[in-house]
Amino acid sequence: MSSTNLTGFVLASISSAFIGSSFIIKKKGLQRARLHRSAPSVGGHAYLLQPLWWVGMFTMIVGEIANFIAYIYAPAVLVTPLGALSIIVSAVLAHLLLKEKLQKMGMLGCLLCIVGSTVIVLHAPEERPLSSVQEIWELAIQPAFLSYTASIVAIALVLVLFCAPRYGQTNVFVYIGICSVIGSLTVVSIKAIGIAIKLTLEGANQGFYYQTWIFIMVSVTCIIVQLNYLNKALDSFSTAVVSPIHYALFTSFTILANTIMFKDYYGQSISSIVSELCGFITVLSGTTILHNTREPDPPIIADLYTPLSPKVSWYIQGSNEPWKQKEEDVSPFNLITIMRQDHFK
Repeated sequence: MSSTNLTGFVLASISSAFIGSSFIIKKKGLQRARLHRSAPSVGGHAYLLQPLWWVGMFTMIVGEIANFIAYIYAPAVLVTPLGALSIIVSAVLAHLLLKEKLQKMGMLGCLLCIVGSTVIVLHAPEERPLSSVQEIWELAIQPAFLSYTASIVAIALVLVLFCAPRYGQTNVFVYIGICSVIGSLTVVSIKAIGIAIKLTLEGANQGFYYQTWIFIMVSVTCIIVQLNYLNKALDSFSTAVVSPIHYALFTSFTILANTIMFKDYYGQSISSIVSELCGFITVLSGTTILHNTREPDPPIIADLYTPLSPKVSWYIQGSNEPWKQKEEDVSPFNLITIMRQDHFK
């Protein structure tokens, strides 16, 4: 492994530790926000008033900064798959802090993630030297990458405008799909910005090129979209579900985007490419095992003030029996009548 790839590996590992921790801390903040009946999954923003959520946000920012620097020194096909380490951190902390039980097979999943990541690191390609943002821009406006970008934007619009309002809170792939497809463009633009900063520090100021600012605007926009839908995914589904699926989709789209734009695999031997693919499949297997062996979040218990569907009526028996549930059609007026009758029995 070259010195630049080693630097990227160390930074990516630090990033994974912080990002994995941030999932759990933000989840705790979202749980507290839910007590105020203003959950992100239904459009609420009470989590912005939770200090714990901001601690998680700060932790994620530190992790993303480390990840940002890692992209300067190493190719995305090395840095991105190492995000599997964040799944291990997330799984262990969820077991300890969120009481999401980690089974023995889940431990095997963690081991597979480590083995797969090691294989990827050992066979990762060398970073392609780039001398200016203009050179990166030329890569970005290739017909192949423009076609990819158009496809990604179209998929994201369909998910946001059509799928999210209808299936977002019941299908985990909707919110995470938005994060993942947009995230692939985030990584490309972040890598371009990182290289621009590195070249500027070396004396070749890249701030004079409009392409640098385009990459900055794209990255900021994509990051805002990702954070919004990642919060919704975390609030609607278990961390044990969100983390591995997000990793698998995000990594797949990111590697695809970087392969098309930067041609990371150009010049590599067939054996190295096959080894990396095997490592990636091993990591995906580990995340799948983690996903299938973790317990889902317990259902939210309705309280006295929770609006109820006409088909689900809760009532109190006069004999001090516990809450009961009727699976039948009851109009609001009939519900009032039933409660009054029970009250005067």
